[in-house]
Amino acid sequence: MSQQAPETRIVNTYRVACDGGEGGLGHPRVWLQIPRETGYVECGYCDCKYVHSDFEGKV
Repeated sequence: MSQQAPETRIVNTYRVACDGGEGGLGHPRVWLQIPRETGYVECGYCDCKYVHSDFEGKV
């Protein structure tokens, strides 16, 4: 059984909300802050990676 790679989303803000998507099958909504030094943050629940558009292709 193989596992899918975590999703990566390109965003335009440094503060994002993640609820895992999929409606009732997701996870509790959490707010994540993207550090301006690294340009990305990963959700602790679903491992989705949020990359700020200024860092697209750099991380």
